[in-house]
Amino acid sequence: MSETNLRLLVVSNRLPVVISQAEDGWDVEPAAGGLVTALSPLIKKRRGLWIGWPGCGPEAPVTSLLQEYSKDAQFDLKPVVLSQDEVDMYYHGFSNQTIWPLFHDLLGHCLFDAENWSAYVDVNRKFAEVIAESIQPGCFVWIHDYQLMLVGHFLREMGLDYRLNFFLHIPFPSRDLFRRLPWKQELIQALLEYDHIGLQTVNDYRNFIQSVRSLVPEASARSYRRQSRVRYGQREVILGHYPISIDFHEFNSAAKSPEVADAAWYLHENLGSKVLVLGLDRLDYTKGLLERLLAFERMLEKYPDAQSNISLVQIVIPSRVKVPDYLDLKQLLDEQVGRINSHFSHHGWVPIHYMYRHLGREQLLGHYRACEIALITPLRDGMNLVAKEYCASTVDDNGVLILSEFAGAAAQLGRGALIVNPYDLESTADAIYAAYIMEPEERRRRMRTLRNEIKRNDVHRWVRWFLDDTPEAGDRKATSLAEHTTG
Repeated sequence: MSETNLRLLVVSNRLPVVISQAEDGWDVEPAAGGLVTALSPLIKKRRGLWIGWPGCGPEAPVTSLLQEYSKDAQFDLKPVVLSQDEVDMYYHGFSNQTIWPLFHDLLGHCLFDAENWSAYVDVNRKFAEVIAESIQPGCFVWIHDYQLMLVGHFLREMGLDYRLNFFLHIPFPSRDLFRRLPWKQELIQALLEYDHIGLQTVNDYRNFIQSVRSLVPEASARSYRRQSRVRYGQREVILGHYPISIDFHEFNSAAKSPEVADAAWYLHENLGSKVLVLGLDRLDYTKGLLERLLAFERMLEKYPDAQSNISLVQIVIPSRVKVPDYLDLKQLLDEQVGRINSHFSHHGWVPIHYMYRHLGREQLLGHYRACEIALITPLRDGMNLVAKEYCASTVDDNGVLILSEFAGAAAQLGRGALIVNPYDLESTADAIYAAYIMEPEERRRRMRTLRNEIKRNDVHRWVRWFLDDTPEAGDRKATSLAEHTTG
C-alpha cells in the first residue's frame, strides 16, 4: 500500500464527542481536550477512524448519530458499547480507583479489587475486538492512555501482526510503587506487546525502564537520546518520552478576541481585588486543591499587606462524582473555603471566590486573561495543560505562573515559572506573595520565556516527535504522516 493511503486509527477510552439528549432528540457535539486538539487535524487529513466508548447508555441511537456526525467531522467514529456494570468496574473501578492513584504516587487512595481487574481485562479485550474488526492493511494504530494498557496484548493474542503504538498520558510510577500492584506482571508484559510506547517525561521513561528490568529480566534495553529500544523475545519495542502540549496559536488568537477581552474586564471589575490568582482544576485529589487553599490562607496570615488586595479564584470542574473519594474531597473543599472566607472576609473583599462548575470556552479564556497569577500546584500530574493554556492566553505578558515541581510541565516551564513543592505550605505561601509583588519587567520577562517555550514545543511538534520515532520498518510511513500534521 502506498504511503498516501496510510490511514490513522486512533483508540481512546472516550470518543471525541459528547452525546446528550435534547428536547427534540439527541445532540452530538465535539468534545474538548488536548488529545482531540492534537489529533483532529491529522485524522481529518488521513480520513481516519476514532474508536472509543461514546459515554452514553444504550438508549441513545449511537451508530446513526455517529454516522451523521462523521460526515461533517471528516473522519469516522466507531463506538465500543459498554454496559453500566462494565463502566462502573472497568472505568470507575480499576482505571480510576487503582491505576489512577497508583500512577500518581497516592497509594493510600488505591483499591485493589480482583473483580474490577477482571472487568478491566474484559473491556480491554472488547476494545481489541472492535479494533480487529476495523483495522486495514496500512493503518497507523495509535492507542491512548491508562484505561487501555492491555489492548495490544489481546490484539497479538488474536494473531494481528500490525504495528501498534501506545501513549500514556499520566505519569508512570517508580519501580517500588508499581510493584504494589497485584497484577504488575500481567500489565508490564502486556505493555511490551506494543511496538512503540510514548511517555510524558524523562522521569516516567526511566521509571518504566526500571520496572521492565526488575519484572522482565529476560528483556534487554539499549538507550539513546530520547528513546530506548527494548528487546523482548523476538520483538523490539521503542520507548520514548514526548511531552504533550497545546495549540499555542489557537489559544493566543482566541484570547485576543474582543469577546474574551470584555469577559476578562468584567470578571476583574466584579471580583473587587487588585490581583487575581487563578486555580483551575478538575475535582481530583491529585490536584493539590486542599493544600492550595491552606497555602493561600498561610500567605494571608504571613503577609497582612496582601489582604484586601489579592483574591484566589478557584474553579473546580465536576469529575467522577460517583467515586466516594471525590465526594469526600468536594465536602472538605466546601468546608475549608467557608472557614477561610469567614475568618478573613470584610465588606468589599472576599479572599476566595470558589466555583464548582464547568466553564464555557469564552469564560475560560476570560479567566486566563483576567488573572495576574496562575497557581497550578498538583501533587502529581502527567503534564498539566492548564499551565500551558494560561501562558498561551496571557497575550499582554502580564502574568506569573506558579507551578508544582511534580507536574510534568515543570521540566519544560521551569525557567519562567516559580516552581514550588505543594506539600510545603510555607514556601508556596512565599511564592504567592513573591508573584504578588513581582516587578512588571520581571513578570514580562518570565512570561515571554514561557510563551516562547510553548510556542516552540506545541501540540503539532508533539505529534511529529511521536511519529518520527516509530520503528525503522515504518519510518517512511511515519514521516509521511508527520508531514501532514500541520498541512
